[in-house]
Amino acid sequence: MKFTIVISELAQATLNSVTDRGERAKVIEKIDGLAEEPEKQGKSLVAELAGFRSVSAAGQRSRIVYQVKEQQVTVHVVAVGRHQAGSKRDIYKLARKLLDQRLVKPPKRE
Repeated sequence: MKFTIVISELAQATLNSVTDRGERAKVIEKIDGLAEEPEKQGKSLVAELAGFRSVSAAGQRSRIVYQVKEQQVTVHVVAVGRHQAGSKRDIYKLARKLLDQRLVKPPKRE
């Protein structure tokens, strides 16, 4: 079964701002690859980001945070960025901020 990919405006803007064309191409390729078995890719996140998944792209430089919606057969790409522990621009810190500001809906517990 092939999933439809939906990219948030923020994730798209972040992706568009990547100046390294090779890195951007690898991230786009990884996002496109989420259409096939997204629940088997990356890792499940925990704590505030439980219900979301994260997968590395462009080596280990970039991360894609996404949510799989099985019933709608969609993958929602919430954020794209780099994991920079301790930085304000850390991808996981950004994803938590999106949840806190209700710009992203938390996954429903099933």
